[in-house]
Amino acid sequence: MTVALTLAIGAAALAVSAALGAPLVAWVLRRIEPLAPTPGLLRGGMWVGVLERVLVTASILVGMPEGVAVVVAIKGLGRYPELRDTDRASRSEASERFIIGTLASLIWAGALGAVGRWAILLLG
Repeated sequence: MTVALTLAIGAAALAVSAALGAPLVAWVLRRIEPLAPTPGLLRGGMWVGVLERVLVTASILVGMPEGVAVVVAIKGLGRYPELRDTDRASRSEASERFIIGTLASLIWAGALGAVGRWAILLLG
């Protein structure tokens, strides 16, 4: 397999992971609780999710799934203070949405990384 084809497969997996992950996670969260009002809570979540999916997909594409653990640790440690300091009434809901959104995002990114890696190995 040529380097160009490997790069094209990797770039496609990363692009699909980043671009379609946000609508997918939003859809999953709407299925769970359609009217969940958490305005201003967990600011920057969409950008954090995009970066999370890119890093997870990339780590699986290059054959280093350990990178997923690093991403999860950074995300959890980074969000913990914000979730901890949230008022009790919305803390449970915010924590639940954080966990479900993260898991949906990780499954999507991991699946795309695995499919991309499989394609690279199959064609290589």
